[in-house]
Amino acid sequence: MLVAGAAVAGAAVTRVLLAAGADVFLADQQEGERTAELERLGARFVGLPTLVPPGVSTVVASPGWRPDHPLLVAALAAGIDVIGEVEFAWQLRDPGVPWLAVTGTNGKTTTVLMLESILRAAGLRTVAAGNVGLPLAEVIGTPYDVLAVELGSPQLHGAPSLRPLAGTVLNVAPDHIDWHGSFEAYAAAKARVYAGATAVVNLDDDWSVRLSAASLSTVGFTLSAPPEGSLGVVDGVLLDRAHGAGGGAGVALADVADIPVPGQHNVANALAAAALARAYGVEPAAVSAGLREFRPAPHRNALVSTVDGVAYVDDSKATNPHAAAASLSAYRRVVWIAGGLLKGVAVDEFVASIRDRLSAVVLLGADRQLLVEALARHAPDVPVTEVTRTDNGAMDEVVTLAAGLATAGDTVLLAPAAASWDMFDDYSHRGRAFADAVARLVDR
Repeated sequence: MLVAGAAVAGAAVTRVLLAAGADVFLADQQEGERTAELERLGARFVGLPTLVPPGVSTVVASPGWRPDHPLLVAALAAGIDVIGEVEFAWQLRDPGVPWLAVTGTNGKTTTVLMLESILRAAGLRTVAAGNVGLPLAEVIGTPYDVLAVELGSPQLHGAPSLRPLAGTVLNVAPDHIDWHGSFEAYAAAKARVYAGATAVVNLDDDWSVRLSAASLSTVGFTLSAPPEGSLGVVDGVLLDRAHGAGGGAGVALADVADIPVPGQHNVANALAAAALARAYGVEPAAVSAGLREFRPAPHRNALVSTVDGVAYVDDSKATNPHAAAASLSAYRRVVWIAGGLLKGVAVDEFVASIRDRLSAVVLLGADRQLLVEALARHAPDVPVTEVTRTDNGAMDEVVTLAAGLATAGDTVLLAPAAASWDMFDDYSHRGRAFADAVARLVDR
């Protein structure tokens, strides 16, 4: 077999194959410590060949490899199967361990960690795996009862036989168009989580509903009072009218106050997690306990510090406008830190929707001019400051400027609406840079 990519997913697949005695070719653009370790285990590093080496029957492609990569195109032209790491894990899984799958443009990691917390509160052996950071290839041999699985669209693209017990599409908004080639292809990849027994549908999101049209069994969730067969919110309580308990009135699962992260989008995430857990048979008490015990992953609406009445919040994971809009909606008055790589996504409608939250804006990154122009059109009265530098001191300048624009009661919010790769290794690197700059501000 040929494994395309030696990063987290590809390395996990390679180790599984080598442990099973397979002959493994490893392709990657860089040879380094990671590839050397896999070579010591028995893999044969081949760099980036234009053709698949002789004898290869299957290529397992990491999610970072786009479908139009010449090596993958050559493999398909030669009649060689090309699958992703998720498909690889699905084919080798224990059929007695069901998957509960989460996808969506935004909220995936928060939802899957909420789900993991609920399942653990129910006493189940489980783990959150997939796009959350733990490769599925690493967990398929472990005796779990059920898996909480986060799946991004590139992973779903390469998983045609995936059939989770239940799956949800939280929301769909333009993102990863450069990877898929079109928004329609991106949305179609998301729809693959609905191929299982139960589709958990966000009734407040048009695309989540639309993609579920072919599903045989659906359970909805909404931030409003739930219709029969759905979960929703009534008087500050998460209510289940889908799983046969409580009669027509439904059964209370948890209080909104149990959810330890702010924002209506996180209430929706909690409803999705609860619906998936209930589809597996988890009792209401475990839903409530799991949500209370949930702790968010870093860089997702995380309060870094409060200085002179101003809260500094790190939501570096808001890497597209849809995520940033949800983040901004959780705060009343915001000094907004944004910018980076917009990945071809339009921003006018987004900026118009959030202008009333903004007291000031500080922009950085490669595509900041697009945000400058949109703000001029839709929020001309909001002060906008640009940071042009891209060195290690850029975030200190950003935070210092934001602090000067904020007044007591404001939130200085890093919710970039863009990817980080123009200036940082990833969104977590960007978030750490923000937190470090805030710490230095406190010291001053």
